[in-house]
Amino acid sequence: MQLDFKIDKLTHSLEDVATGETFYSEIAPFLEADLRLVSKKSGWKFNWKKEFLVSEKQIYKLILQKQPEIIQGLICFEKRSDHIFMSLIETAPHNFGRTKKFFGVAGNLVAFGCKLSFECGFEGYIAFESKTKLIGHYSKTLGAKLLFGQHMELDTNASMKLINRYFPDFFNKYD
Repeated sequence: MQLDFKIDKLTHSLEDVATGETFYSEIAPFLEADLRLVSKKSGWKFNWKKEFLVSEKQIYKLILQKQPEIIQGLICFEKRSDHIFMSLIETAPHNFGRTKKFFGVAGNLVAFGCKLSFECGFEGYIAFESKTKLIGHYSKTLGAKLLFGQHMELDTNASMKLINRYFPDFFNKYD
């Protein structure tokens, strides 16, 4: 599946669009009980139940520490032999378009994938397939590189930049 997400703003966490206030967020595993919160009826674009049922895929949710019951965005990964493959990403309906509540959802989720790649020993490598019209956007905002066709990657350096923005203490544990 070709990904079609926009990096609206690289923040340090989630930033309230109206006030500029920053809120602390967490990323947690997506659970079966969460499926009721992400239906197409409630405005989500993708069939997350279908992704959830694929055993090779891992889904994570972005939540606010003060509102853990409200999902801000979702991301789905597959571990490959030498990298993480980002197969799906979506911001919550309330974080999409002109009426979005928070900036930084997609950037936060991608940064988590970079962190996961380091934790798996893949040196930050993340791959994904982009829609053609967004290749330039991902190059500019994320530092992603075009591999071939519409396949893109984040290498070690690009991943480190995102991790340092969203998870600034991550590399301190390796010192």
